[in-house]
Amino acid sequence: MVEGRGIDHLVLVTEDLDEASAFYRTLGFTTTPRAVHPFGTGNALVQLQGNFIELVGIVDPGAIATAEPGGFSFAAFCRDRLREAEGMCMLVLESRDARADHAAFTSRGLRTHPPMDFQRLARLPDGSEVTVGFSLAFVTDPRLPRVAFFVCQQHAPQHFWKAEYQTHANGAQVVDRVYMVAEDPPALADLFAGLQDRDSVRVDDDELVVATARGDVVVMTPGRFEALYPGARLAAGAASGCFAGFRVRVEDLARARAILDGEGIPHQARDGSLRIWPQRAHGVLIEIEESEPPDD
Repeated sequence: MVEGRGIDHLVLVTEDLDEASAFYRTLGFTTTPRAVHPFGTGNALVQLQGNFIELVGIVDPGAIATAEPGGFSFAAFCRDRLREAEGMCMLVLESRDARADHAAFTSRGLRTHPPMDFQRLARLPDGSEVTVGFSLAFVTDPRLPRVAFFVCQQHAPQHFWKAEYQTHANGAQVVDRVYMVAEDPPALADLFAGLQDRDSVRVDDDELVVATARGDVVVMTPGRFEALYPGARLAAGAASGCFAGFRVRVEDLARARAILDGEGIPHQARDGSLRIWPQRAHGVLIEIEESEPPDD
Protein backbone atom coordinates (compact mmCIF):
# COMPACT_ATOMS: atom_id res chain seq x y z
CA MET A 1 0.00 0.00 0.00
CA VAL A 2 1.16 3.52 -0.75
CA GLU A 3 2.04 5.48 2.37
CA GLY A 4 1.14 9.09 2.98
CA ARG A 5 -2.03 11.08 2.51
CA GLY A 6 -5.01 9.40 0.87
CA ILE A 7 -7.88 11.04 -0.96
CA ASP A 8 -10.10 12.44 1.79
CA HIS A 9 -12.83 14.10 -0.24
CA LEU A 10 -13.77 16.04 -3.35
CA VAL A 11 -15.32 19.50 -3.32
CA LEU A 12 -17.99 19.92 -6.01
CA VAL A 13 -19.67 23.31 -6.34
CA THR A 14 -23.26 23.46 -7.49
CA GLU A 15 -25.80 26.16 -8.24
CA ASP A 16 -28.61 24.31 -6.42
CA LEU A 17 -27.51 22.22 -3.46
CA ASP A 18 -30.89 20.59 -2.95
CA GLU A 19 -31.21 19.64 -6.62
CA ALA A 20 -27.66 18.27 -6.75
CA SER A 21 -28.29 16.19 -3.63
CA ALA A 22 -31.48 14.83 -5.18
CA PHE A 23 -29.58 13.97 -8.37
CA TYR A 24 -26.99 11.94 -6.45
CA ARG A 25 -29.81 10.09 -4.72
CA THR A 26 -31.27 9.13 -8.12
CA LEU A 27 -27.86 7.58 -8.91
CA GLY A 28 -28.27 5.36 -5.87
CA PHE A 29 -26.15 7.30 -3.39
CA THR A 30 -27.22 8.16 0.14
CA THR A 31 -26.68 11.85 0.99
CA THR A 32 -26.37 13.41 4.41
CA PRO A 33 -28.80 16.12 5.51
CA ARG A 34 -27.91 19.61 4.37
CA ALA A 35 -25.50 21.41 6.70
CA VAL A 36 -24.40 25.05 6.93
CA HIS A 37 -20.86 26.40 7.25
CA PRO A 38 -20.21 29.54 9.32
CA PHE A 39 -18.71 31.34 6.29
CA GLY A 40 -21.53 31.42 3.72
CA THR A 41 -21.54 27.97 2.13
CA GLY A 42 -23.54 24.85 2.85
CA ASN A 43 -23.02 21.22 1.98
CA ALA A 44 -24.41 17.74 1.64
CA LEU A 45 -22.13 14.72 1.63
CA VAL A 46 -21.89 11.31 0.04
CA GLN A 47 -19.98 9.35 2.68
CA LEU A 48 -18.12 6.31 1.40
CA GLN A 49 -15.65 3.93 3.01
CA GLY A 50 -12.88 6.27 4.11
CA ASN A 51 -13.56 9.20 1.79
CA PHE A 52 -16.49 11.25 0.60
CA ILE A 53 -17.95 13.60 -1.98
CA GLU A 54 -18.85 17.09 -0.74
CA LEU A 55 -21.55 18.97 -2.64
CA VAL A 56 -21.19 22.69 -1.87
CA GLY A 57 -23.58 25.54 -2.56
CA ILE A 58 -23.74 29.21 -1.65
CA VAL A 59 -26.32 29.70 1.11
CA ASP A 60 -25.43 33.17 2.47
CA PRO A 61 -23.50 35.35 -0.01
CA GLY A 62 -23.21 38.15 2.52
CA ALA A 63 -21.24 35.96 4.92
CA ILE A 64 -18.50 35.20 2.39
CA ALA A 65 -15.29 36.99 3.35
CA THR A 66 -12.57 38.02 0.93
CA ALA A 67 -9.27 36.35 1.65
CA GLU A 68 -6.66 38.41 3.46
CA PRO A 69 -3.35 38.97 1.62
CA GLY A 70 -1.62 35.62 1.57
CA GLY A 71 -4.72 33.90 2.88
CA PHE A 72 -7.32 31.66 1.31
CA SER A 73 -11.11 31.86 1.52
CA PHE A 74 -12.82 28.52 0.94
CA ALA A 75 -16.20 30.15 0.40
CA ALA A 76 -14.92 32.89 -1.92
CA PHE A 77 -13.06 30.33 -4.00
CA CYS A 78 -16.20 28.22 -4.33
CA ARG A 79 -18.26 31.29 -5.26
CA ASP A 80 -15.77 32.41 -7.90
CA ARG A 81 -15.50 28.96 -9.46
CA LEU A 82 -19.27 28.66 -9.52
CA ARG A 83 -19.51 31.90 -11.47
CA GLU A 84 -17.62 30.10 -14.25
CA ALA A 85 -19.25 26.67 -14.08
CA GLU A 86 -20.43 23.91 -11.79
CA GLY A 87 -18.00 21.10 -11.09
CA MET A 88 -15.15 19.91 -8.92
CA CYS A 89 -12.84 22.70 -7.80
CA MET A 90 -10.82 21.25 -4.90
CA LEU A 91 -9.08 18.00 -4.07
CA VAL A 92 -8.71 17.21 -0.38
CA LEU A 93 -6.18 14.85 1.17
CA GLU A 94 -6.51 13.33 4.62
CA SER A 95 -4.49 14.67 7.53
CA ARG A 96 -3.66 13.68 11.07
CA ASP A 97 -2.12 17.09 11.80
CA ALA A 98 -3.03 19.95 9.47
CA ARG A 99 -0.46 22.33 10.91
CA ALA A 100 2.36 19.83 10.54
CA ASP A 101 1.27 19.26 6.95
CA HIS A 102 1.21 23.02 6.36
CA ALA A 103 4.79 23.26 7.63
CA ALA A 104 5.86 20.35 5.42
CA PHE A 105 4.23 21.87 2.33
CA THR A 106 5.88 25.21 3.03
CA SER A 107 9.30 23.60 3.48
CA ARG A 108 8.90 21.94 0.08
CA GLY A 109 8.36 25.27 -1.63
CA LEU A 110 4.61 25.01 -2.24
CA ARG A 111 2.40 28.06 -2.10
CA THR A 112 0.65 27.66 1.24
CA HIS A 113 -1.91 29.70 3.14
CA PRO A 114 -2.60 29.97 6.88
CA PRO A 115 -4.44 26.95 8.31
CA MET A 116 -8.13 27.30 9.08
CA ASP A 117 -10.16 25.81 11.95
CA PHE A 118 -13.94 25.67 12.06
CA GLN A 119 -16.91 23.85 13.50
CA ARG A 120 -20.42 23.17 12.26
CA LEU A 121 -23.49 21.22 13.31
CA ALA A 122 -24.10 17.81 11.79
CA ARG A 123 -27.40 15.96 11.91
CA LEU A 124 -27.13 12.31 12.88
CA PRO A 125 -29.31 9.57 11.38
CA ASP A 126 -31.58 9.66 14.46
CA GLY A 127 -32.25 13.36 13.89
CA SER A 128 -30.11 14.69 16.75
CA GLU A 129 -27.37 17.24 16.14
CA VAL A 130 -23.71 17.21 17.16
CA THR A 131 -20.78 19.53 16.58
CA VAL A 132 -18.03 18.41 14.23
CA GLY A 133 -14.74 20.24 13.81
CA PHE A 134 -12.01 20.42 11.20
CA SER A 135 -8.57 21.92 10.60
CA LEU A 136 -7.61 22.68 7.01
CA ALA A 137 -4.31 23.65 5.36
CA PHE A 138 -4.49 24.99 1.79
CA VAL A 139 -2.14 24.85 -1.19
CA THR A 140 -2.62 26.71 -4.46
CA ASP A 141 -0.46 27.04 -7.56
CA PRO A 142 -0.35 30.12 -9.85
CA ARG A 143 -0.30 27.77 -12.86
CA LEU A 144 -3.69 26.38 -11.81
CA PRO A 145 -5.99 29.30 -10.95
CA ARG A 146 -9.17 27.23 -11.17
CA VAL A 147 -8.24 24.54 -8.65
CA ALA A 148 -7.05 24.28 -5.05
CA PHE A 149 -5.81 21.58 -2.73
CA PHE A 150 -6.02 21.18 1.01
CA VAL A 151 -5.66 18.65 3.78
CA CYS A 152 -8.46 17.98 6.26
CA GLN A 153 -7.95 16.94 9.86
CA GLN A 154 -11.10 15.81 11.66
CA HIS A 155 -11.51 16.51 15.36
CA ALA A 156 -14.68 14.47 15.97
CA PRO A 157 -14.63 11.58 13.48
CA GLN A 158 -16.87 9.50 15.76
CA HIS A 159 -19.67 12.01 15.09
CA PHE A 160 -18.88 12.44 11.40
CA TRP A 161 -18.76 8.91 9.97
CA LYS A 162 -22.05 7.01 10.26
CA ALA A 163 -22.79 3.58 8.79
CA GLU A 164 -26.28 4.69 7.76
CA TYR A 165 -24.78 7.42 5.56
CA GLN A 166 -22.09 5.07 4.19
CA THR A 167 -24.62 2.53 2.90
CA HIS A 168 -25.78 3.11 -0.69
CA ALA A 169 -28.40 1.49 -2.90
CA ASN A 170 -25.87 1.35 -5.77
CA GLY A 171 -23.29 -0.40 -3.59
CA ALA A 172 -20.81 2.49 -3.72
CA GLN A 173 -17.65 1.89 -1.70
CA VAL A 174 -14.93 4.45 -2.37
CA VAL A 175 -13.66 7.17 -4.69
CA ASP A 176 -10.45 5.63 -5.97
CA ARG A 177 -9.50 7.94 -8.84
CA VAL A 178 -9.67 11.63 -9.69
CA TYR A 179 -9.24 12.92 -13.24
CA MET A 180 -7.62 16.28 -13.87
CA VAL A 181 -6.73 17.99 -17.13
CA ALA A 182 -3.90 20.45 -17.79
CA GLU A 183 -1.98 21.67 -20.80
CA ASP A 184 1.32 20.15 -19.65
CA PRO A 185 0.76 17.40 -17.04
CA PRO A 186 4.45 16.45 -16.53
CA ALA A 187 5.21 20.06 -15.57
CA LEU A 188 3.04 19.59 -12.48
CA ALA A 189 5.18 16.79 -11.07
CA ASP A 190 6.80 19.17 -8.58
CA LEU A 191 3.43 20.23 -7.18
CA PHE A 192 2.21 16.69 -6.59
CA ALA A 193 5.59 15.56 -5.28
CA GLY A 194 5.27 18.31 -2.69
CA LEU A 195 1.75 17.24 -1.76
CA GLN A 196 2.79 13.59 -1.52
CA ASP A 197 6.38 12.57 -2.30
CA ARG A 198 8.42 12.01 -5.44
CA ASP A 199 8.08 8.22 -5.28
CA SER A 200 4.30 8.64 -5.56
CA VAL A 201 4.50 10.49 -8.89
CA ARG A 202 5.19 8.99 -12.29
CA VAL A 203 4.95 10.22 -15.87
CA ASP A 204 3.51 7.79 -18.39
CA ASP A 205 2.93 8.85 -22.03
CA ASP A 206 2.44 12.51 -21.09
CA GLU A 207 0.07 11.53 -18.29
CA LEU A 208 0.92 12.30 -14.70
CA VAL A 209 -0.20 9.64 -12.24
CA VAL A 210 -0.11 10.37 -8.52
CA ALA A 211 -0.56 7.45 -6.14
CA THR A 212 -2.04 8.11 -2.71
CA ALA A 213 -2.84 5.89 0.24
CA ARG A 214 -6.45 5.82 -0.99
CA GLY A 215 -6.80 6.10 -4.75
CA ASP A 216 -4.85 7.98 -7.36
CA VAL A 217 -4.93 11.20 -9.35
CA VAL A 218 -4.51 11.06 -13.12
CA VAL A 219 -3.59 14.29 -14.91
CA MET A 220 -3.87 14.35 -18.70
CA THR A 221 -4.21 16.87 -21.51
CA PRO A 222 -7.70 18.01 -22.50
CA GLY A 223 -7.25 16.29 -25.87
CA ARG A 224 -6.43 12.96 -24.28
CA PHE A 225 -9.34 13.23 -21.86
CA GLU A 226 -11.80 13.96 -24.66
CA ALA A 227 -10.39 11.05 -26.68
CA LEU A 228 -10.87 8.66 -23.76
CA TYR A 229 -14.28 10.10 -22.88
CA PRO A 230 -15.71 11.33 -26.20
CA GLY A 231 -19.10 12.16 -24.71
CA ALA A 232 -17.68 14.44 -22.03
CA ARG A 233 -17.55 18.17 -22.71
CA LEU A 234 -14.92 20.09 -20.77
CA ALA A 235 -15.60 23.58 -19.51
CA ALA A 236 -14.09 26.56 -21.29
CA GLY A 237 -10.53 27.23 -20.16
CA ALA A 238 -9.89 23.61 -19.17
CA ALA A 239 -6.35 23.77 -20.58
CA SER A 240 -5.39 26.08 -17.70
CA GLY A 241 -6.14 23.18 -15.36
CA CYS A 242 -9.34 21.77 -13.93
CA PHE A 243 -10.69 18.66 -12.24
CA ALA A 244 -12.68 16.77 -14.85
CA GLY A 245 -14.12 13.78 -13.02
CA PHE A 246 -13.78 10.92 -10.60
CA ARG A 247 -14.25 7.16 -10.38
CA VAL A 248 -16.35 5.36 -7.79
CA ARG A 249 -16.00 1.66 -7.06
CA VAL A 250 -19.20 -0.30 -6.40
CA GLU A 251 -19.92 -3.82 -5.19
CA ASP A 252 -21.96 -4.86 -8.23
CA LEU A 253 -21.92 -2.94 -11.51
CA ALA A 254 -25.15 -4.57 -12.70
CA ARG A 255 -26.98 -3.25 -9.64
CA ALA A 256 -25.64 0.26 -10.20
CA ARG A 257 -26.66 0.11 -13.88
CA ALA A 258 -30.16 -1.09 -13.02
CA ILE A 259 -30.64 2.01 -10.87
CA LEU A 260 -29.50 4.32 -13.66
CA ASP A 261 -31.76 2.56 -16.15
CA GLY A 262 -34.70 2.64 -13.74
CA GLU A 263 -34.26 6.37 -13.12
CA GLY A 264 -33.76 7.14 -16.81
CA ILE A 265 -30.28 8.61 -16.21
CA PRO A 266 -28.39 8.87 -19.53
CA HIS A 267 -25.09 7.02 -19.33
CA GLN A 268 -22.59 5.12 -21.40
CA ALA A 269 -21.56 1.54 -20.63
CA ARG A 270 -18.07 0.93 -21.97
CA ASP A 271 -14.94 -1.03 -21.04
CA GLY A 272 -16.50 -2.40 -17.87
CA SER A 273 -17.59 0.99 -16.57
CA LEU A 274 -20.62 3.27 -16.48
CA ARG A 275 -20.04 6.89 -17.44
CA ILE A 276 -22.28 9.83 -16.66
CA TRP A 277 -21.21 12.89 -18.60
CA PRO A 278 -20.44 16.26 -16.98
CA GLN A 279 -23.24 18.04 -18.83
CA ARG A 280 -25.71 15.80 -16.98
CA ALA A 281 -23.86 15.48 -13.67
CA HIS A 282 -23.38 19.10 -12.56
CA GLY A 283 -20.13 19.64 -14.42
CA VAL A 284 -18.15 16.52 -13.54
CA LEU A 285 -17.62 13.11 -15.15
CA ILE A 286 -18.80 10.30 -12.87
CA GLU A 287 -17.27 6.94 -13.73
CA ILE A 288 -18.57 3.83 -11.97
CA GLU A 289 -16.65 0.56 -11.93
CA GLU A 290 -16.98 -2.68 -10.02
CA SER A 291 -14.53 -3.23 -7.21
CA GLU A 292 -11.73 -5.67 -7.84
CA PRO A 293 -11.81 -8.88 -5.79
CA PRO A 294 -9.48 -8.84 -2.78
CA ASP A 295 -6.11 -10.51 -3.04
CA ASP A 296 -5.89 -13.97 -1.51
